[in-house]
Amino acid sequence: MSSQEDRSTPESGGIFASRRSFLKRALAGATVGSSALLHARGAMATIGAGEKAGSTAEPASIAPSPEAFAEGNALERMRVDLHRAMQKPVADRRWGMVIDLRKCINCRACTVSCVAENALPPGVVYRPVMSEEIGSFPNVRMKFLPRPCMQCENPPCVPPCPVGATYKRPDGVVVVDYEQCIGCRYCISSCPYGARSFDFSEFHEEHAPRITDYETRPNYEYGREHKRVPENRTASPMGNARKCHFCLHRVHAGILPGCVTTCLGGATSFGDLNDPDSLVSRLSASEHVTRLKSELGTSPKVYYLT
Repeated sequence: MSSQEDRSTPESGGIFASRRSFLKRALAGATVGSSALLHARGAMATIGAGEKAGSTAEPASIAPSPEAFAEGNALERMRVDLHRAMQKPVADRRWGMVIDLRKCINCRACTVSCVAENALPPGVVYRPVMSEEIGSFPNVRMKFLPRPCMQCENPPCVPPCPVGATYKRPDGVVVVDYEQCIGCRYCISSCPYGARSFDFSEFHEEHAPRITDYETRPNYEYGREHKRVPENRTASPMGNARKCHFCLHRVHAGILPGCVTTCLGGATSFGDLNDPDSLVSRLSASEHVTRLKSELGTSPKVYYLT
């Protein structure tokens, strides 16, 4: 068999065959993910009063299980973990995240994807990456710290809310009910991680001749469509406190959070901490993990590998 045939014949296992096989699997996964997300945006049950009361109701369907693609791929393994977790009642899950600081390269792809996914306005950032210079010349290096909401087990942002707009879901994710929020910002000042922002009803192109369609496109946080138009600056989430919510609208469609899928270094892992076989459970059990300001008793569900 010639070298050219060895590289192009599927039976040979050559590089071209491997690439074609990979692309077929990737395209199949992308089709499944897109369809599931579109379905979730159109038909997902509202994440609101029902779950606030402890309901275990879920969307009628989620993305099919991707077990066939999981071997040797951390992202696909997390998708398998996610699919398995979504078969359980809401209260039996505990969503968490592990960020490997040894792999973070400060590309900020997670920040950009979060802004794009949630159509975030000026001043609202759910996933900043903090940087710090360590050491003294000439032995100097940079340390990077992605900082989403910590999704605390004992969230200090919840008690100060006078109208109950901020609350912890049965699966442990701390969320904001935009319809209830009155914009008092008590929750923002009470968060020890600086993980909350306020939507001042601004647009990036505020002083341009016109605001483009890109800025007025709706987002789908918490499974609801939120339209953002200059003519109605009192419509939620404008004038509300806002924060990272682990991309619940994606998770409920069987799709990983945007920051996880776009991390170039593969530093971010997501899944059910109540599942001992999930990737995040195993990583969070490492002796090299730490949690931010754990001395405050907040019990964050975001872990850092150092």
